[in-house]
Amino acid sequence: MVRRITKYGEQILKTKAAEVTKFDENLRELGSDLVETMYAENGLGLAAPQIGESKRVFAIDMRRRVDTETPCVFAIDGKELPLDIAMPLIAVNPEVEEIGEYVIVSEEGCLSFPGIYAEVERSEAVKMKYKDVDGNPHELVCEGLFARCVQHENDHLDGVCFIDLLRSKELFKIDSKLRKLRKQTREFLKENK
Repeated sequence: MVRRITKYGEQILKTKAAEVTKFDENLRELGSDLVETMYAENGLGLAAPQIGESKRVFAIDMRRRVDTETPCVFAIDGKELPLDIAMPLIAVNPEVEEIGEYVIVSEEGCLSFPGIYAEVERSEAVKMKYKDVDGNPHELVCEGLFARCVQHENDHLDGVCFIDLLRSKELFKIDSKLRKLRKQTREFLKENK
């Protein structure tokens, strides 16, 4: 089921999400809703708080990236897999560790911040331990855009949005757009109580 995307100004985006303890049909449904909503909104990744669920779950599908010329470098459980087998990836209770020494600055956007983009500094490579919706443990090692997406979505689970990572100069560039979006969110929430 496609769900409404929470927007900047909603409290759930600033709240640390709860660890998942039940691996059941409700969790599988949440995973499915994340993927369907991500596709409907033309996103690359989506975290549960972005659809109103304060749970430590996110989905990513690297097949949806714009630049398909650059190879998507990753391994799951030590194996390099074709994207069509590995995606969409649904991570439950992820633990993300930055690996390597390189930091890359690149433009990011977010479905909770429509039309707003900014340069964000992220680690070039990450290792993530996570469970799938059935509770099976996995380990992902990835780099480049995939690593950026993992860090972005994992931040959502800690109540951190990409704008929280911006330097003041970058924040200043998008300040008027942020104010406008926050106002729209307040009005929407007031109308839909």
